[in-house]
Order: sequence, then structure tokens, then C-alpha cells
Amino acid sequence: MNRSVQQKASHVTTRRLLDMKQNGEKISMLTAYDYTMARILDRAGVDVLLVGDSASNVFSGHSTTLPITIEEMIYHAKAVVRGVHDESGRAMVVIDMPFMSYQLSGEEALRNAGKIMKEHECDAVKLEGGRVIADTVKRITDVGIPVMGHLGLMPQSIYKYGSYRVRAQEEREAEQLLEDARIIEQAGAFAIVLEKIPSALAASVTRSLTIPIIGIGAGIECDGQVLVINDILGLNREFHPRFVRRYADLNTDIENAARQYVQDVRQKSFPSPDESY
Repeated sequence: MNRSVQQKASHVTTRRLLDMKQNGEKISMLTAYDYTMARILDRAGVDVLLVGDSASNVFSGHSTTLPITIEEMIYHAKAVVRGVHDESGRAMVVIDMPFMSYQLSGEEALRNAGKIMKEHECDAVKLEGGRVIADTVKRITDVGIPVMGHLGLMPQSIYKYGSYRVRAQEEREAEQLLEDARIIEQAGAFAIVLEKIPSALAASVTRSLTIPIIGIGAGIECDGQVLVINDILGLNREFHPRFVRRYADLNTDIENAARQYVQDVRQKSFPSPDESY
């Protein structure tokens, strides 16, 4: 069997994610923004790699996700797709559509979604919003582009919210979120991310919908979980919300390694004869 056939057979698809929900298998999802990290995460068995607009924060240093452009997202996406395809090609690659790339009109949203898909071999796009973007979701999915939704705390709407507090704590907003989830499912979305909402509400949405629900700060009852890779690796000392579990402290490890390198260079202990030609 050639490599392309092997990749096709093992690759995580929208159908595979639905099967996982139906079989009670939890879905793992992490962000990735570059070739090297994508290769590592794919080898580790992560089911879905999200090329998140959080690259605006963790790569470019912006305070919100709003400044990142579609061209910058495509740049990151190309690197991630190459990283996955260099290995087994197992992980699904989903691309965030950045702020104002889909909100102006359904026609522009379709054009930009098509541009993202044509620029590289990713598997799907992700959009934030409920009933307001339902027609857009339907338009994009109708032409064969898979769409992942995103409800709850939506970072692209942060100036509307005014804070990053937990969403849908009041009954009215909770009912609206559940209805929005149903509307987005009916519009054709294959999965929905729920960010920073009460666990009981996330559990209710997960039970009510047939498509997979991926949580971030939304409790254990979701069909899967997503986190930002920089957060779980401890690369950012300043950002540590309660829903993030740190699996490493690379900020300290990298700083210590760099300090040791600087010391070795200054003391003329690097390079050694064995490290020279």
C-alpha cells in the first residue's frame, strides 16, 4: 500500500469524529501554528489540529485575536498542513476564519473559505457565532466545505462582551446558546466548540446535539477538549486560567537553556573541538 493510500485510510475526518461521539470516544484537539509543532502533535496522536486565530496572541503579541489577517492565517495553515502530511497525515486540520473574513456577507465568507481551502489541503474552517451566521454556515457547507462552529465566549466579539468572564450563566443567555447550537447544527456544521460556559449547560448541549461538541473551559461532559498548545506547555507565565492544565514548564526550560548557551559562548566553552570542523 502506498503512502497516500495509508494517509487516506488513517486520516481523521468529519465522519470519524461523529463515530467517536457515537462510540463515546473522547476527541483531543490542540492548536498548532507551525510545521515543527504540527509534526510533533500529529505523532502524539492528537485528533484535530486547530490553526487558531489565537496565533494573533501567542505568535504576534496582540492582546486580542482581531488583528490577524486571512493571509497570515493561510501562512500558518500551510506550515501546519505540511507538518501533518510529512508524517502519517492522521490529524484533521481546521482553520479559524479570522475576524471580518466572514461577517460582511455570505458571498465574501464563501469566497474567503474557498480561498483558505484552495491555498492548502486543510480539512475544515471554523467560524464564531450563532443564528446570525447560520445562513453563512449553510452557504459554505452547501459547496462542500466542512464548518466547525464556536459558541459561548467568542474571542472575536471580546469588545462586545467587555471581559473574558464565563458566558451563559443567566438562564436567558443559556437558552439562547442551546438554540444557537441547534441552529448551527441544522445549518450543516459538523462540530461545535463551546468556550468558557457552565459545565451543566455544556453537558446539556452535548446531549441535545448529534454532532460532536468540543469544550474549552466547558467541563468534562463534552465530546472532546481543546486547548492552546502554548498554554499546556507552560510557555506563557502571565496567562493561566483555571481551565488550562499545564503539562510542562517550557518557559523555564527554554530560558535556562538559553542562559546556559549564553554562558558557554562567553566562557568560550562552546563550541568544543568535537563540535567544530
